[in-house]
Amino acid sequence: MARLRLLLVLVALFAIPAVASSADDFTPLFDGETLQGWEGNEKLFRVEDGAIVGGSLTEPIPHNEFLCTENEFGDFELRLKAKLVGQGNNAGIQFRSRRMPNHHEVIGYQCDMGEAFGRNIWGALYDESRRRKVLAEPDQQTVEKAYKPQDWNELAIRCVGPRIQIWLNGVQTVDYTEEDDTIARSGVIGLQIHGGLPAEASYKDIRIRQIENDGK
Repeated sequence: MARLRLLLVLVALFAIPAVASSADDFTPLFDGETLQGWEGNEKLFRVEDGAIVGGSLTEPIPHNEFLCTENEFGDFELRLKAKLVGQGNNAGIQFRSRRMPNHHEVIGYQCDMGEAFGRNIWGALYDESRRRKVLAEPDQQTVEKAYKPQDWNELAIRCVGPRIQIWLNGVQTVDYTEEDDTIARSGVIGLQIHGGLPAEASYKDIRIRQIENDGK
């Protein structure tokens, strides 16, 4: 019985938060058919088979491109499924971000996808166009066990105040607390395709639950 209690406690600590939440708690950000509510380069982003797809498997990607929400979000839990195929093998999900004026880049936090720096970066937290470095990431053994190659991977991103948490297929990869109070705690959500070799990043089942003063 003691072992069972301990197991239940561990499951509660490490499972994706709000698993018990009703699906009604989440609002879809993508209708599965159009790019309504999003803005960006529609020459590189389109809707195929119920997913937003960025990039090309036959043509190089000129530079980083981002499809961003028209609305901004502060404290929230974001869930989506993502898949990355091709030679380029690099993409990500921006959050608490903003577009740089007269530029193709955005600035803000990114939940990484793919490979970089000679390692698997799925579920890592990167600071795009700002500090330009990985802020937190799992050890390679953890990410390799959680990651599904050439398949859909479910990502969960939770932001409350300065705390940022990320899960990859139910396995927590990041628990980061921002110490710089000048960094924005709200912004757009963006879907990236990285510049370089041909690749396609696909995103679907994109939904969000906004969080208000839950004290966590």
